[in-house]
Amino acid sequence: MDAFAHGLVLADQGLLSSGPNNLFNYLILGGVLFALGIFAMVSRKNAVGILLGVELILNASGINFVAFARFNGHQAGYHGFDGQVFTLFIIVLAAAEAAVALALVLAVFQTHRTIEMDRVDELRM
Repeated sequence: MDAFAHGLVLADQGLLSSGPNNLFNYLILGGVLFALGIFAMVSRKNAVGILLGVELILNASGINFVAFARFNGHQAGYHGFDGQVFTLFIIVLAAAEAAVALALVLAVFQTHRTIEMDRVDELRM
């Protein structure tokens, strides 16, 4: 038996798997991150804490995209790169959102001298 065939036998037995080998674990991780992001957005009064909650939600959706692409993308020779492409768009969106939102937070801080969202009650600066 050559090394490649021996590796396939070990992989079929689950001995060479380097991580969770089912979709459920990834979905649980994504759900926990999503729930933590919602909790951070609801419970924080600080604008930076709210932005961190949004980032957690975006990361949870990226994990779900990659997990679904990994486990559902092997039918009929399809390699499932859609999840990775969507996740790259999510990362770019998160970077742009962080830059714009932090600029808005700095503008609110210059005007109101606070970044607590409960104290900011006007839209004009």
